Amino acid sequence: MSWTILLTLCAVSYALKALGPVLAGGRELGPQTRRTLDLVAVPLLAALILVGTAGDDHRLVIDARLPALVVAAVLVAKRAPFLVVVLAAAATAALMRALS
Repeated sequence: MSWTILLTLCAVSYALKALGPVLAGGRELGPQTRRTLDLVAVPLLAALILVGTAGDDHRLVIDARLPALVVAAVLVAKRAPFLVVVLAAAATAALMRALS
């Protein structure tokens, strides 16, 4: 990827972030819109994490990161402390790499 494309994408990203408050103008979102945005944020983040973990170019990659992600997801669902989630996921990935 060339530097020109990267810098252009950065500029567009910052412009879009600046455009939101300008267009909203201090107005509050409606309750339905707020609920919809709250419901969309978590699945979108989960999908991005999954694609970043198991995707490589145009193929599915199953390596030590996937079991670590599953362990982290289970611990988050059980409301474990963040440090426990991170350490357990790291230990799982290390163990999987040591075994393979």
